[in-house]
Amino acid sequence: MPLRFIAFCATVCAVLSLSTAPAQAAGFSFIEVPADAAGPALRGAVWYPCDAPATPVALGPAITLQVAKDCPMSGGPRPLVVISHGAGGAFIGHRDTAAALADAGFVVAAISHAGDNFQDLSAHEDLSVFVSRPMDMKRLIDFALKRWPERIDADRIGFFGFSRGGYTGLALAGATPDFRIRMPWCEAQPDIRMCAQVRRNELPPRPPVHDARIKAAVIADPLSFFNAEELKNVKIPILLWASQQGGDGVRPADVEAERRGLSPATDFRVQPGSAHFAFLAPCSAAMAKDLPEICNDAPGFDRVAFHDTLNAEMAAFFRRHLGQSGRP
Repeated sequence: MPLRFIAFCATVCAVLSLSTAPAQAAGFSFIEVPADAAGPALRGAVWYPCDAPATPVALGPAITLQVAKDCPMSGGPRPLVVISHGAGGAFIGHRDTAAALADAGFVVAAISHAGDNFQDLSAHEDLSVFVSRPMDMKRLIDFALKRWPERIDADRIGFFGFSRGGYTGLALAGATPDFRIRMPWCEAQPDIRMCAQVRRNELPPRPPVHDARIKAAVIADPLSFFNAEELKNVKIPILLWASQQGGDGVRPADVEAERRGLSPATDFRVQPGSAHFAFLAPCSAAMAKDLPEICNDAPGFDRVAFHDTLNAEMAAFFRRHLGQSGRP
């Protein structure tokens, strides 16, 4: 179960120097999706193209982003990409990717998932989170289109998700989960709430929402509750990335099974030498010291170089399927 990611995100808020990679000159603003009948308020941020120079923006005692804070969003309409983080994560977990996509001309929005983020783990071990997560992203899209109707093209929306966020994207794209399959962590941790729920057949009363507005998705090392039958309704273009080693409840064999269940046109990549957390933004020296299991990769694996490739390939994929969007 991805519990170590919680420790990662808690440390982010204590010692983060956000990236060892060059900062992107992206516009940046905090956002809050208001609470409504579908769920509680969701806090996050939006990155977007901006001509103003980047400056340091402190988010805490040791948290600094290189962005153009609250730079006016100009130009458009532009494609929107929404980001879903992993278990116990936060909206800043894929900050380098968000900034790179903004620099490529996209509007990028991310939130911290309700009940499954480092500050609030109330639903982290409950099956309900796998229904609430897709709803969170639907609400985020609704919010972005309402907030910036002239800046975002409602017909050009993409998705990026990692781990549980990868599950979230496949569910939004039309997959229907079967929570009785592929829960390997229950063998070692049978007392986890969701494991007990499955044993008692206490499954969510409704399936997760789908969102046909999403036209293309990048899915990285997804947590899987799907087999071929559950994936048959996923029709949008998918770029599926897998780590070679897996980790934290995600097994390479399960990702490979998802690849076989998706369309033969799915673009599938396995990153040699990588483990699960390689998809997170490169760690600062302080983080690497405190969290070697999450931050330190196998000898010879260069996470910064991998993210240069990952972010470039992701931008190219979204350009192919959502259309070109140059700098303002």
